Amino acid sequence: MLNDTISLLTYLGTRRSGRPRDMVAPGPSRDELNAILTLAARTPDHGKIVPYRFVIVDDDQRDSLAELFAAAVREIDPEVRATKLEKVCAKAHYAPGLVILISSPARDHKIPVWEQELTAGAVGMNLLHATHAHGYVGAWITGDQAYAPAVISAFCKDGERIAGYFFLGSPGTMLEERERPDMDEIVTRWCPPAV
Repeated sequence: MLNDTISLLTYLGTRRSGRPRDMVAPGPSRDELNAILTLAARTPDHGKIVPYRFVIVDDDQRDSLAELFAAAVREIDPEVRATKLEKVCAKAHYAPGLVILISSPARDHKIPVWEQELTAGAVGMNLLHATHAHGYVGAWITGDQAYAPAVISAFCKDGERIAGYFFLGSPGTMLEERERPDMDEIVTRWCPPAV
């Protein structure tokens, strides 16, 4: 069993991301992916704007995605080395499942764009939780391919950004625990200013 889901506390304490390049089949089925995305969308959303959307990249589209990544790299660096190009293209073929989360804020809305972007981030975390709750492993990455103009124009409408690539599958290697923050360094108690 990937995670102990007997209690939510145990689950939250054991959830880990996997390395996309290490993920193997099986990945979520079409029905499971629909359920995962439905759960991901159950997130705080001030104003009920739904400032995000999902783009599913199917298996038969991975070669086209690799070509897009390659074109984007060549646009940025026309003299890119073949080894780097190969590495970038390989990312398009990681993991059995791939969902691209798009941040799609309503820029003229009374709810600040920052809050809408936080909603997209919350959706991303819920997507990972829902993936793990279905017995799979997920990873959220960005990298150059999330910021390259050619890639952005292929996935985003005006004013949108790629919030991340979500790779979904089964762990091909043992999931490793990573170092976590020292809570004493990131938690303080507020002291009201003297009035």
